[in-house]
Amino acid sequence: MQTCRLKLTFIGVSCLVLFGCASEPKVSYQDPNKIETISATYGVTDLQMLAESMTRSLLQTRVIMNSPVPPLVTVAPVKNKTNEYIDTSLITNKIETQLLKSGQVRFAVKATDMTNQVGELTRQNSGMYNKENASKIGNMDGAKYRIEGEISSIVKSDKNVKDVFYNLTLRLINNETGTYEWQDEKDIRKSERR
Repeated sequence: MQTCRLKLTFIGVSCLVLFGCASEPKVSYQDPNKIETISATYGVTDLQMLAESMTRSLLQTRVIMNSPVPPLVTVAPVKNKTNEYIDTSLITNKIETQLLKSGQVRFAVKATDMTNQVGELTRQNSGMYNKENASKIGNMDGAKYRIEGEISSIVKSDKNVKDVFYNLTLRLINNETGTYEWQDEKDIRKSERR
């Protein structure tokens, strides 16, 4: 009887050790700028390459370089025309951040964030705040330019290789005249062997 209990206890402890240890993930920090080559699908290295290339190109445009004051710009969401899920807000956020850091561009509130902006102005002008310190309704500046674009892909594969081509195209549009002031594209091609 005692031998049977010892065997059951040993089996129970062994199972806890085996299953307990096997289910704990091992997490480590990685360099966010390290080239990531896990698969041919869109990844962090692609995001960084696209954002850096487009930011550099946009900062060299006549409209931005020759402006006596940083032009006011808004950004439309990048359209995802690929067959995979890509959080395109990461692309626009990264480009916006790099452009703002340059000090050569200012950004107006995006159309998608306008509800929050109007809500804040309404709250400040509700009578609960000192009128001299409240932001006034009707004083928002309209963006002179708009950045918009799309990311597309072409995927080819056979039983041995998957080849993925990504293209990000962005343009800077003059909101008043409707003219394109700048357009550029960045291509990335990746292969994955199975």
